[in-house]
Amino acid sequence: MLTGIAAAFFYLFAFITVASGFMVIAARNPVHSVLFLILAFFNAAGLFLLTGAEFLAMILLVVYVGAVAVLFLFVVMMLDVDFAELKSGALQYAPIGALVGLILAAELIIVLGGSIFAPTLTASPVQPTPDLATRTNTAALGDILYTDYIYFFQIAGLVLLVAMIGAIVLTLRHKPNIKRQNIAQQVARTPATAIEVKQVETGKGI
Repeated sequence: MLTGIAAAFFYLFAFITVASGFMVIAARNPVHSVLFLILAFFNAAGLFLLTGAEFLAMILLVVYVGAVAVLFLFVVMMLDVDFAELKSGALQYAPIGALVGLILAAELIIVLGGSIFAPTLTASPVQPTPDLATRTNTAALGDILYTDYIYFFQIAGLVLLVAMIGAIVLTLRHKPNIKRQNIAQQVARTPATAIEVKQVETGKGI
């Protein structure tokens, strides 16, 4: 249980995280939304530190804030995206979004209410927490991640790879009047098509 200063910081980080998450979807400027997202990540890292999960806090800052959120910020600032046009067709997807929101809400209720309906599940974890004096959290997490859950870890990496390739394919734009390399055409060249011999008369240029 958190007491004293730790409890005060917990409520502070939790309030700022929830407020920042709300501002991510409420801000009209997409750049401000990304900045609020970065603020939410920072405070979520503070919550991880309070629970003793320093590895997750560092990963949240290095990966999400240092890479993902900054990438979002650069993409939003550099791309000429018509957000008014994107928002105009959002109402037709509202029923699907509401259905997905209800499913996520039901999952959260099941997870949070699991300790009430089955308190023995949280009382006896499958993997006991090792003693911090003999094994750090980072080392213990690595042992579990790369032994018991190695296949899930590889599948998650494959899913991210497919998502990255899909994002590149969807955002690729072929602009006209731009020279591009055609490897098949280069390989298929012959001396007859690659070289043009011109007869130049003496004393005259080309």
